[in-house]
Amino acid sequence: MKDVQVDVLIIGAGPSGCVAAAYLHKQNIMVKVVEKSVFPRFVIGESLLPRCMDHFEEVGLLDALVDQNFEVKSGARFIRGETVCEFDFSEKYTEGYDWTWQAPRADFDFTLTEELKRQGVDIAFSQEVVAVAFNEDGSSQTTVKTENGEHYNVQAKFIIDSSGYGRVLPRLLNLDKPSAIPEHSSIFTHVKELDRPEGTEGTFITFDVLDTDTWFWVIPFSNGNTSIGFVGKTDFINSFEGTPEERLAEMLKHSSYYYERFKNVDFLFEPKIIQNYSKSVTQLYGKGYALTGNSAEFLDPVFSSGVTFATESGLKAAKLITKELQNERVDWEQDYAEYMKNGVSVFASYVKEWYTGNLQTIFFEGVENKDIKHQICAVLAGYVWDETNPFVKNHHRLIRTVADVIRLEKRIGQI
Repeated sequence: MKDVQVDVLIIGAGPSGCVAAAYLHKQNIMVKVVEKSVFPRFVIGESLLPRCMDHFEEVGLLDALVDQNFEVKSGARFIRGETVCEFDFSEKYTEGYDWTWQAPRADFDFTLTEELKRQGVDIAFSQEVVAVAFNEDGSSQTTVKTENGEHYNVQAKFIIDSSGYGRVLPRLLNLDKPSAIPEHSSIFTHVKELDRPEGTEGTFITFDVLDTDTWFWVIPFSNGNTSIGFVGKTDFINSFEGTPEERLAEMLKHSSYYYERFKNVDFLFEPKIIQNYSKSVTQLYGKGYALTGNSAEFLDPVFSSGVTFATESGLKAAKLITKELQNERVDWEQDYAEYMKNGVSVFASYVKEWYTGNLQTIFFEGVENKDIKHQICAVLAGYVWDETNPFVKNHHRLIRTVADVIRLEKRIGQI
């Protein structure tokens, strides 16, 4: 194949890469997207947050997604024993979208790439980035291998790595570092529900909390299939014996709320296991490149933040690259790294305090306070950059403080 010269090379055609490509294409910037897989392909991350709807709308991808009639997600439900905590996105503190989708990512991502192709974006599937070399000015030469084993080079002024779990640049440039999030793993599959309960009981995304570290997700899709999976300490996930099907079937017995609903359903594919899924990097950008989405950081699936961080970072990187290509000054440390780290830090606090039990205490024992619930709901909707929200601005201490007050009031009430 012939070598290619573009303004921006995007590695990965998931939501982050698609949002970045759509924005740059609208600015008449020459883009090439290289994707290792063939779409549609299975990928996890099927629950979105309202914040990402802003991104899809801004870059002109929203209408194509609306046409697919994905299951609308208007909130989320958390269950612990007999206690149920529901969040309604229309009752959140921060203004913005009050709904999003829960969707099979194979169909969702395929819709995005098909729309980009329709708009004229160059997307190459079944092609793998195998090497990259940067020049002093930040321009680069990337070696790409095709499905036939041929190689060609892409000359680019900038690279956006949206490769997700592939983590192309973190691997090639040795940027990986251990995550500060506790080590958890997951096992999951899709099932076909022939007798799905009617109404919201059958369609509401739910997290069934078994203990502080272990929970079971249920994400119904509009096509009649449902995503189910367990998250827990890696040792717990590995404590079950047998095939993946046997392990997941045995684990289902631990969900008293959902066991009857799923005990006899067929798994649509062999359950997949992801070990120690939290990831981090030493830096989010360098001269001539930016890391977006899961290629930069992945926290935990409990609050469905993955796609939102992917689209937020993809759009932010694309906007800054546009400025740089127009010879405007860009402060990547302040405008990209610090901005993204601020949002990640908020969600990281929520993940950490979920597993300490403090956030679970608020959910299941203290959300009678409507102001607190609305402020937390805004975070769960993905609006983690709104520092007028006390549960964003003071995330590092407020969750623990409120949980301590709830426990103290409970003890006083028992005297």
